[in-house]
This record gives sequence, C-alpha cells and structure tokens, in this order.
Amino acid sequence: MAKSSTLNRSQLLKTVSERTGMARKEVEQVYEHTLRTIQDAVKRGEKVALSGFGRFQQRVQAARKAGMGKNPFTGETIKIAARPERRLPKFLPAKQFKEYVSGQAKLPALAKPAAKPAAKKAAAKKAPAKKKSSAKKK
Repeated sequence: MAKSSTLNRSQLLKTVSERTGMARKEVEQVYEHTLRTIQDAVKRGEKVALSGFGRFQQRVQAARKAGMGKNPFTGETIKIAARPERRLPKFLPAKQFKEYVSGQAKLPALAKPAAKPAAKKAAAKKAPAKKKSSAKKK
C-alpha cells in the first residue's frame, strides 16, 4: 500500500492555479466562495449535488435520553447523560468518483485553458510638446 499523504488547502490552490493558468488569488477567491456556498446550503438543510463528484447533505442525529447503560468491556452499570439533537454534514461520493478512485474508470480529459494574450507593454509617456512662442519682432 502506498504511503498516505494529504493534499492541503495551499497545495490544492497552487495545483489548480498551475492547471488553469489563473492567478492564485483568483483561484483562492473561487475556492472560498465555493466552500461557503456549499456550507451555507447544507446548514439550511439543502442537498448539494456535484455531478461526477458527490452529494453533500445534512444528517440529523437523534436526541438521546438520559438513563442507565452498561460498559461493554466491564459490564459495569453506568449513568448515560442526555444529548440534544445534532445536525451533521454528510458526503456521499458519486459512482463516477468511486470508480475513478478504485481504478475501474478514467476521467474524461479536461479542456486546456485558453492561452492568455501577451501583456502589452505600456508605451513610455512622452513629455508634452513645448509650445513655440511667437515673439513679435520689432
């Protein structure tokens, strides 16, 4: 099994910036707005479906009443505290994503980013022309 590593936020932004040719600041802004939009929608109880990737949704964990229970290791009777209902995020990967990760399928090729036109250099500003004085000759 290969060594597990983590692609962190900074590495992700750098990779996307290099692949798309966009400035890192632009990529970061899109990333932040995308995450915030997904988080806000899930918090409101909406499902967010990204075709080919997966679905984000809210999962409700039921409230737990206080009572008595047993420690499964020792068999000792213990008191269990009450817990209110909780709302938690849940992610369900799409079939295409699962197949890609398992090696059963390949992803379609991405369109190459359009080449950026070469930046035009600003022409050096010329000093304004001096006005010729029309002196009267006597």
